[in-house]
Amino acid sequence: MSRFRIGIAVIAMTTLLSSAALARVHLGIGPLGVARSAFARVTSLGGLHHARAFARHGHIRTASLSSRDLGNAADSELGNPAARRQVVAAAALAGWHGGHIADGWWRHSDGGYGWVGPLFWPFAIYDIYDYTIWGDDSGFWNYGYPDIYAAIFAPYGHDDLVAYAGPSPLERRYRRPPPLQQLCGDDSREIADLLINQIQQAIQPDETQRAALDDLANALIAAVQMTRASCQTQTVFTAPLRLAVMQQRIETMIRAELAVQQPLGKFYDLLNDEQEARLNAIAQDRRKMSAGNRTKEAPVRGCGAAHPAALQWPADEIEARLHPNDAQRAALEVLRGANARAVDILNNACQSEDATTLPIRLDAVDERLDAMQQAVGLVRAALEGFYGTLSDEQKAQFEAIVQKRTA
Repeated sequence: MSRFRIGIAVIAMTTLLSSAALARVHLGIGPLGVARSAFARVTSLGGLHHARAFARHGHIRTASLSSRDLGNAADSELGNPAARRQVVAAAALAGWHGGHIADGWWRHSDGGYGWVGPLFWPFAIYDIYDYTIWGDDSGFWNYGYPDIYAAIFAPYGHDDLVAYAGPSPLERRYRRPPPLQQLCGDDSREIADLLINQIQQAIQPDETQRAALDDLANALIAAVQMTRASCQTQTVFTAPLRLAVMQQRIETMIRAELAVQQPLGKFYDLLNDEQEARLNAIAQDRRKMSAGNRTKEAPVRGCGAAHPAALQWPADEIEARLHPNDAQRAALEVLRGANARAVDILNNACQSEDATTLPIRLDAVDERLDAMQQAVGLVRAALEGFYGTLSDEQKAQFEAIVQKRTA
């Protein structure tokens, strides 16, 4: 059994035992009720909180997540959004303050993170097709304006990024995360097979539908390879470069999604009413489970809505550090205005409750990715204009805001 599987099993068993004890002492719940309660807790954000605690204290060692471990997990753990969030959370925090902090301010409401070191949107292809095929919105729709904000005022300082930059004399200070390429999917065939096998089990296709599924599998492999090629492994240290990385990543995701659109639509058109109903029923069940797993610890904000306290624009700190002149203040106001428009753009491309079928969800993915691309491009242009007015010392001071805000 891989170390990753052992880690998941430890979390599940620990949570199961603690749930059982509490149920017996306080509620008088029988074994079946305990098991159901424990399962819900493992897959909830509360369970993920325990997972991050285990990771923090070394029970799950991100350094031990080898390529083979993640590959072997693809058919089970990585097909589960909650398990992916565990991996992402552990990797995101591994280099941040030496891996000693429980939660970062750029954390998504589902417990995951949009940025892991220099990488934006880990496991992107999983999130897109979990929502498109199965209606599971817990990953895809958590990406939004807070990720743009985290690109401008990055959570990682220079020293924090050491853990993601390869071997160095400081390596012992950090709990090493897995190579970033693994968070994009090492094996495109395994990822495609996982999704195709799930669909086959759900609908029991005939020969014509199997041929269409083969075409879809090939398109998925190409899509995974596209997104993997955009997996950022080189560290970048300035806000304009981070937004450039973000924009390139979204552009690639749009191309990957378009590559799958035609074969996916062709396959769906071949389904009979009963098969469509099966897929829609599974999607409905997964949405209900996802909604049931949300906790008061991380209430749903929807569409990557901002944490109001964490994402306040640091105007006073910018003024104190940069001492901007009139031209720089004007450029800064343009940047603030661009951020406000980015929020509006993303709010207007929010998830619809009417997205109950696969074609409608596919259109929603198109609209959301296009909106994110527009929002990032708008902010990036304004940020580059602002940066163009700054001296080298002012640029260094602007980036230093990161270190103070994450201390």
